[in-house]
Amino acid sequence: MDIERLVKMANDIAHFFQSEPDHEEAVKGVLGHIQRFWDPRMRKALSGYVDGGGAGLIPLALEAAKRLPKAGQTV
Repeated sequence: MDIERLVKMANDIAHFFQSEPDHEEAVKGVLGHIQRFWDPRMRKALSGYVDGGGAGLIPLALEAAKRLPKAGQTV
């Protein structure tokens, strides 16, 4: 997985949801989109990247990515 591409994609999703007035709903929107449309390898790569600091992710994308289930966890 090209992490730079995943960071850009996550940031693009977060930019879309930034107009949501309820911050929690915005986070849930980003998280839900990633969980529904990204394959498990992409989610795992993003989650691992966030564990290492998540440089380059905008705050909304970072917050949502931190809520991704870890390997073996269910939502």
